[in-house]
Amino acid sequence: MAPRPVMLPVGTSVVLLDIEGTTTPISYVKAEEDVPLDGAVPIPQSPVDGGGDVEQVIQAVVKNVHWQMSQDRKTTALKQLQGHMWKAAYTNGKMKGEVYDDVAPAIRKWREAGLKVYIYSSGSVEAQKLLFSYSIEGDLSKLFDGNFDTTSGHKVESESYKRIAKSIGCLTENILFLTDITREAKAAEEAGVHVCVVVRPGNADLTDDEKLHYKRIASFKELQLPS
Repeated sequence: MAPRPVMLPVGTSVVLLDIEGTTTPISYVKAEEDVPLDGAVPIPQSPVDGGGDVEQVIQAVVKNVHWQMSQDRKTTALKQLQGHMWKAAYTNGKMKGEVYDDVAPAIRKWREAGLKVYIYSSGSVEAQKLLFSYSIEGDLSKLFDGNFDTTSGHKVESESYKRIAKSIGCLTENILFLTDITREAKAAEEAGVHVCVVVRPGNADLTDDEKLHYKRIASFKELQLPS
């Protein structure tokens, strides 16, 4: 069953957007849930803290970061490091944030209708802002009213969405969350947030039950405002 146009739920004042697989191809910024700590590379104390050689500490840090990247971990510290690294690449013009071409026009339409638009991603707020500030569509950062990352809680935990609603100053039922991950959609639903699953090329397939349960769109153009 193909996605059909979806009407914005009555009472919605905020659209909360995932990035990976929603505004941006999943191949550009891969998002997976955190994994167990098996194989973690320990970092020794620095000489300042009574530890060993500086070079040993640096090598251990590098190995630890490589391990975390290989495991697709979502630690806040790693996402912050990602943001710092991306900043240099974006500002030097070596990277451009990839954004689906239906995203910016739809957001502009929503904002004209009086909606607020926020980002909630596992990537750090800094990385989020860089992606949209240096996107292939130009600077899109001003289209968003704010950004949330894992400092607000993990995306598969319902309490995270309650915190976000409180921070925005609205009720959870005033929020529509767009994501490609059904575990995130489930957590948002449990918090009272409206959800719509975004079906993009390369995103994970949905089960038949998920297709029946969730409203789905293949493009932001399919999200219709009340007349």
